[in-house]
Amino acid sequence: MLQLLPDCTLTARRIDLPPPGVMIFARLLCLLLLSVPIGFAQNPPVSFPDPRMARADELLRAGKSQDALALLNEVATAAPGTPHLEAKLGKACFRSNQFRQAVPHLKLALQQNDADPESAQLLALSYFALAEYAQAIPLLEKLNAQLSENIPDGPYLLASSYVMTQRWDDARKTFAGVFSVPPDSATAYLMFGKFLVRQRLEDRAVPEIQTALQRDPQLAMAHFILGEIDLYKGDAPAAVEELTKELAINPSVWLVYWRLGDAYVRLEKYDEAEKVLKEAVWLNETSSGPYILLGQVALKRNDPAAAAGFLERAAELDPQNDYVHYFLGKAYQSLGRPAEANQHFAIARQLRNNKRTDERASFQQGP
Repeated sequence: MLQLLPDCTLTARRIDLPPPGVMIFARLLCLLLLSVPIGFAQNPPVSFPDPRMARADELLRAGKSQDALALLNEVATAAPGTPHLEAKLGKACFRSNQFRQAVPHLKLALQQNDADPESAQLLALSYFALAEYAQAIPLLEKLNAQLSENIPDGPYLLASSYVMTQRWDDARKTFAGVFSVPPDSATAYLMFGKFLVRQRLEDRAVPEIQTALQRDPQLAMAHFILGEIDLYKGDAPAAVEELTKELAINPSVWLVYWRLGDAYVRLEKYDEAEKVLKEAVWLNETSSGPYILLGQVALKRNDPAAAAGFLERAAELDPQNDYVHYFLGKAYQSLGRPAEANQHFAIARQLRNNKRTDERASFQQGP
């Protein structure tokens, strides 16, 4: 995770996280579960002899999965052989986020009726939620066409499962299909590399992006991503080399100038940093990143008045950024304005505490 640190540089830092990709997949799944319609498998209407089954179906359609589950458990106790009971129990557990409990019901439902696509889809999603990707893959492969029609994220889930089981070629080809690009093209390798970076699999991303450049040496944004990885690893000279190559290919993207400025700041080459950071601002005046770095450069040059100007602009653009307030506090402190400095230091501490609280809450949410 790339973060600003209060040491007058932009740097990369890892924070304690679950294994690579797990939280991202979990968050995706949480969004997915909220969007999965009850009848997405287009099964024909079923007549239930037990009125409780019909009532449970109504409750599921109404989103009252816990009530439906309680009612279905009553049926299971009284008449465990009731037709379609296992499928409904599996669906109710799934909709209640009880994925571990859903699996045996859905497996039994498929044993009773292997032509039940809804149970198959829910079983695949349950395995995915449980991070049991090897079990999810055969179902996702079999259901891929139906998932594409009913759940737009279906192919993404399959490709993600390939990544989590280190089936790299299958993952790249699936992602290429999602974005309608040839699976062995330079673009396919680049897009897959970008995805791997998102999953914090930087070392695995590098050969994918290098292969993309071998296939198309003028491919835009490939050197940029390699430069980003170098920055993440703290290798500023390598980042300068990659980002300079990107500018030769792609001189109109402000992000490249910003990150090149970041690398120069780390190397304490402040003249070079100021030049490219101002170019980043000229291309995009609405991002706080270049202004923060320009403020840091001014502080390094012992010019707190200029630093305050840059950082005040950054605060207008990004008032919830704790690092903006931290550096602005340092500028005011150097200007002999202690009250304003302390005010911004306090804001920075509060925002940092809020961020940590939000991160803890987010990490505790899992499948």
